[in-house]
Amino acid sequence: MKDISRSSKIPLYYQLYEILYDQIQEGIWQPEDMLPTESELVERYNLSRATVRQAFEMLVNQGLVYRRQGRGTFVSRPAFEQNLNRIISFWEDMKQRGLKPGTIVLSSELIQAPDDVLESLEIEPGQELASLVRLRLADDEPLSMEHSLLVHDLCPGVLDQDYANNSLRKMLADQYNIRIVSAKQTIRAVPATKQLAELLDIDVASPLLHIARISYAETGTPIEYLRINLRGDRYAFHTELRE
Repeated sequence: MKDISRSSKIPLYYQLYEILYDQIQEGIWQPEDMLPTESELVERYNLSRATVRQAFEMLVNQGLVYRRQGRGTFVSRPAFEQNLNRIISFWEDMKQRGLKPGTIVLSSELIQAPDDVLESLEIEPGQELASLVRLRLADDEPLSMEHSLLVHDLCPGVLDQDYANNSLRKMLADQYNIRIVSAKQTIRAVPATKQLAELLDIDVASPLLHIARISYAETGTPIEYLRINLRGDRYAFHTELRE
């Protein structure tokens, strides 16, 4: 097993990072395995606690490991790569990956449109929206929280359907002849609130990818304002760039 060289010009924390990185890549540490504790690594390699923490921080920043407060540091599962140029439903996405999709409906109600979505949905103040909040799971693991706001005039009665077992996108197409063909979205990093952390089974302030998306029907009419909070340790986005 590779050891720390104090005669090397490579910083000690980076040497430890390389050791742990290689062990993860070689499968010595499998996804969800707990890594040795800081104290164990301090003793094993005769390093300072600050040095060990630097190495761990590099692994965390790369998404290779994650921390559970009071429990330890664990090897991350491979992230779900998602193409930014394609619109795909959660159910379809998970099934293509060979995973069992699951949905828990947390709330389903009609609300008055909040001011911050009026312009995006091209609607008037006070107009009725269908609000649907869902927790998304893959093989029973919570992955994301989705809050859909739909223009109810365009899909009356849409909340009468069973969205624990059916795709909203498919329901819109089958029942209302509304096909979502384009979308605009912004993505930013946010820390997990206490409520989101509990629902997604992560630590408070863990990184989330927050998506705000406006979806359009074939007619060019905005139909849905969607807010998604994805676990930062389970998702990675990719796109192809050209000159």
